[in-house]
Amino acid sequence: MQEKMPVLREPVKRRRGGKKLLAVLVLLFIVLLGVLFFNSSISKVSTVTVEGQKVLQAADIRKAAGIAAGDSFFGTPAGKIEARVRALKPVKNVAVAKSFPGGITIRVQEYATVAYSLSKKGEMAAVLANGTSVPSGSDLVVDKPILSGWKAGDPVLTALCKALAAIPEQSLSDFSEIIPAPSTSYPDRIKIYTRTRFEVITAVSLLQDKIATMNAVIEIQPPGIITLLLADKYAPFVPEEPENPATTQKETTQ
Repeated sequence: MQEKMPVLREPVKRRRGGKKLLAVLVLLFIVLLGVLFFNSSISKVSTVTVEGQKVLQAADIRKAAGIAAGDSFFGTPAGKIEARVRALKPVKNVAVAKSFPGGITIRVQEYATVAYSLSKKGEMAAVLANGTSVPSGSDLVVDKPILSGWKAGDPVLTALCKALAAIPEQSLSDFSEIIPAPSTSYPDRIKIYTRTRFEVITAVSLLQDKIATMNAVIEIQPPGIITLLLADKYAPFVPEEPENPATTQKETTQ
């Protein structure tokens, strides 16, 4: 008898239609969730907080940032917001932090205020370390020098503001007024009037190196003129001569 060979059955092909349908349904479900999420309040900006500003208004910073409550939280990257705010001249550095859901914090560092200027209309403005002027409020406490007689865009003024930023606060607060006084030898020559009643003649390029000398003279000498250029000189103010007592007495008797 011949042995019967077993009949090999062909493998049953599984139908893939069910898997494809399931994948499509999952994809549609994900898309639906995404649409619902990005149209819900949880994906929107709820608060924009501004910190660190002194001369700028928070509203101006928010406007420059181009982001407000109700905007898409994920629509604008933090780096793009930082670039917008950094374009403001008073801003030295800026950092933007996002906190889900909906919170955006803008932390700014402005250039330091080194002086003030007074317009022809009597309006006071803060002058920053980079030479930028920003209008100030009426309740301003003037604890920095007033810059008088300067023209807008003067490169010497910009250099002066940078030099003032490097001066110790105690010395800067003693300056009451700074005016330009250029000469042939020193185009950046200036005059500084102090609250301690000294007149200081120096140059913007020499100011930072001459501060120690100026402070030493002010500390031990009566008010006078201090010249701090190639050579350092000091001369007290000439006191007014008192009236002749005899003449005064004679005029009184008459």
